[in-house]
Amino acid sequence: MFQDFPAAFTSGLVLAFMIGPVFFVLLETAATKGFRAALSFNFGVLIADVFFIAFAYASSYQLLENLSNAPGLYVFGGAILAVYGIMMYLKKPTRATLDPSRNKNIKNGYLQLFVKGFLLNFINIGVLVIWLGVIIVVGPTVDNDPTRLFTFLGFMLATYFIIDLGKILLAKQLKRYLTSRRIFLVKKLLGLILIICGLVLVTKGFLPSDKLNIKDGLERLREDK
Repeated sequence: MFQDFPAAFTSGLVLAFMIGPVFFVLLETAATKGFRAALSFNFGVLIADVFFIAFAYASSYQLLENLSNAPGLYVFGGAILAVYGIMMYLKKPTRATLDPSRNKNIKNGYLQLFVKGFLLNFINIGVLVIWLGVIIVVGPTVDNDPTRLFTFLGFMLATYFIIDLGKILLAKQLKRYLTSRRIFLVKKLLGLILIICGLVLVTKGFLPSDKLNIKDGLERLREDK
């Protein structure tokens, strides 16, 4: 079992530095709202990952086939992400936005950030595809042993989470340099990034079916290995 840890650590490292909407929102949350707020957001992301892993493990190849034949899921998730980005970009600054310390209901704020992290990760169908790929590629390397597989995935998630803690701590150091105007510009930039990520997902949904065949792509990956 311990022989799987190096590969799990490497996979978690790659996952932690994948550039996507969650990556940027996590850094923005840490820089503007602080460590606890970013941690709440990150817990929501982690729970969505756990949900995806359970769903992917239960469905495997059947789900891959369904995803390949249902590009509308990419369009739906991408559209929601793009709309959220547009709303963030167009939203006018408030005192609470520019100075999060003014928000008195901080506990409720943590809950909202948890839900935000969960939903932002959950609507990204690409995350489900990633976990499906991991399970299908890693499964044979651990002899399809459920104990070894879930140990691998658990260590991978732990690595991912610990690295995210490091990112949160580093981003938090930027808080002292953030003036009200800079916070407003950061949120504008984040809105643009979310719009781009959403449009990328929507574009995937309109690709020809042979370009979107996830199952064939993963099988080629396994053959290459």
